[in-house]
Amino acid sequence: MLHLNIQGLRDESGWQAAHIALPRYDVSAMQERTLAHPTWIHFGAGNIFRAFLAAAQQTLLNAGCTDTGIVAAASHNFSAATEGYTPYDNLSLLVRMHADGSCDREVIGSVAGCLKADWQDGDWQTLTRMFRDPALQMVSFTITEKGYALRDMDGTLLPVVAQDLAAGPFRPRHTLSIAVSLLYQRFLAGGSPIAVVSMDNCAQNGKKLRDSCLTLAEGWQKGGFVPEDFLRWLSCEESVSFPWSMIDKITPHPSQKVADQLTALGVAGMTITKSATGTVSAPFVNAEVTEYLVLEDHFPNGRPPLEQAGVYFTDRATVEKSEKMKVGTCLNPLHTALAVFGCLLDYQTISAEMQDTDLVTLVERIAGESLPVVEDPGILRPTEFIHQVLHERFPNPAIPDTPQRIATDTSQKLPVRYGGTLRRYRERSLPMVQLRYIPLVFAGWCRYLLGVDDAGKTMPVSPDPLLPQLQPLLADVTLGKPDTFTHQLRPILQNADIFGVDLYEAGLAKTVEDDFRAMLAGPGAVRDILRRQLSERVRSDQP
Repeated sequence: MLHLNIQGLRDESGWQAAHIALPRYDVSAMQERTLAHPTWIHFGAGNIFRAFLAAAQQTLLNAGCTDTGIVAAASHNFSAATEGYTPYDNLSLLVRMHADGSCDREVIGSVAGCLKADWQDGDWQTLTRMFRDPALQMVSFTITEKGYALRDMDGTLLPVVAQDLAAGPFRPRHTLSIAVSLLYQRFLAGGSPIAVVSMDNCAQNGKKLRDSCLTLAEGWQKGGFVPEDFLRWLSCEESVSFPWSMIDKITPHPSQKVADQLTALGVAGMTITKSATGTVSAPFVNAEVTEYLVLEDHFPNGRPPLEQAGVYFTDRATVEKSEKMKVGTCLNPLHTALAVFGCLLDYQTISAEMQDTDLVTLVERIAGESLPVVEDPGILRPTEFIHQVLHERFPNPAIPDTPQRIATDTSQKLPVRYGGTLRRYRERSLPMVQLRYIPLVFAGWCRYLLGVDDAGKTMPVSPDPLLPQLQPLLADVTLGKPDTFTHQLRPILQNADIFGVDLYEAGLAKTVEDDFRAMLAGPGAVRDILRRQLSERVRSDQP
């Protein structure tokens, strides 16, 4: 059997026979160098990190363009360190899935270690030392949209954030409190420059990250925990930069089919596990081949030459255009629409949904409503990007992605994936009331919150931080009894934090309410309104 650890790499002929590529550098030596003087630390060491960022760094290591890897930091899901990395000597197996059913397999060895970012754990001293090291060039994040939130939907500080502000910088719990605490250590050690990089799907993610970090630092300064000089250092972009980025790669949950294939090839230990919090993990990652990372080139202490691994480096304006194109038009809004309606219509994969004419037409129409307010970033063409998404990427049957996974944290995604389009319509004085398919998605999401599918069966609702506040608002709404719906959606639809705008002020709330009421008619009502709305557009387009 082949074993995914440093000793197991010695069986080169066995890995070759299994058609699994190995790192072309001394992994142990790289780990030792990196842990002594890291240049890159990453928070959120999940699937997109392993499938994209760690793989990109491996490309540089294989080519001799760098001699250090990445240190991963686990800030809340500590099982990522204890179960996902340590037992495998920080190696992982990447399976790139092609649409024709073929795949490429590669052992990724560029992660030097995964440390617990917990002030009560022994790894904390190691992380502190690393942040104080002038060699550190950047710290990056893939912690999802909700990871940057400091407040709940009514503007109140999250309890963990309030606790962090009261306790000071030496006992942080929230991921961003942890990051700012470690940046404070860097300041105390002389304040060598550093780049702090969000690689999440958030509009203006660099600004969002910077604002949250400064909010925490200001809270500590007002509490007398840190000096004002720390704020000046943190807010100076020549000392601490917060580059903007756009990232794109579909990395679904580990597939049992892939696990079985790897086991059949003789690789031991390819077991998929699920944590108490619902996190699905495995020593391998299955992902699509397509990937994009567009980065603002502002790294005051230098950076890895990631352009040699296919990363685009450009200016902030181009990054923002790329992000708006992808996150607000060409991919993420379409993904969310498929997630909501896929769950309601009992689909188990995104690729299967792409065989449903109604759903394909729906996402085409949503893209059509968003395209008029998207600027062409130049480096990526919006119409070509959408064509690739709808005709190559989403239909790829080799990607075992599920609408249930994409539906996770939808309340946090809607303002990012749709809010920008609505605001740009308003800024350009375009008639928002003519939008028909984006409001249909909002209605579908509200219908999804009932936890009942279109056949009238109870269905699981994916995790979302706002579920405890949202679902009680709809507790009296019943499928098959449209009259049970009166004004229960008002506190949801008027919340600009959820949709990016107040839908009543935007003139869209009544459309959402009407669609939602129609979806309550009984089993099959969701499918009926989809077909009705799509066919009405066809008739209106006819001469």
